[in-house]
Amino acid sequence: MDLLTAIKTRASALKIRDPAPSREHLQLILEAGARAPDHGKLAPWRFTVLQGEARHVLGELMAQSLKARNPEADADELRREQKKALRAPCIIAVAAHITPSQKVPEIEQALAVGAAAQNMLLTAHALGYGAMWKTGPAAYNPAIKTALGFTTEDHIVALIYIGSIEIAGELRAAALEDRVKWMG
Repeated sequence: MDLLTAIKTRASALKIRDPAPSREHLQLILEAGARAPDHGKLAPWRFTVLQGEARHVLGELMAQSLKARNPEADADELRREQKKALRAPCIIAVAAHITPSQKVPEIEQALAVGAAAQNMLLTAHALGYGAMWKTGPAAYNPAIKTALGFTTEDHIVALIYIGSIEIAGELRAAALEDRVKWMG
């Protein structure tokens, strides 16, 4: 699939199932992320790939995070939160590891990580997989960050759920008429 076709046809999948990408395809997806624009060559992205039992551990941590935020959460709410980590056979956690720099502001480093996540989504799509970019309150929980191998100062910018498409998402219209200003 050529790049423009991938950009024009990529949509977040509504439901994802097994099989997950092969190890070879995951490597291509991760390499695409690491090819994102990177002012200062700081490589601010960090990736953690979760499959199998690791998703259950993440789900339990997500339920604990919900309980800490909302002590009134009932068993059904906690179970739903826990099941979020099982929405796909593979999750790639994408975090921004910010390096203090006079030359490259924090925002530019974080945006580079966002570009890495987009490269990963486009590559997954080009390889025939479905993916969705999620975060949610659990992404800001220090215990979840450390469990995923990040520091508490790192910023989880995406939990990319990836696998085979069960229910495809709708393409979004590219409404530009009131979002572009032409000058000159």
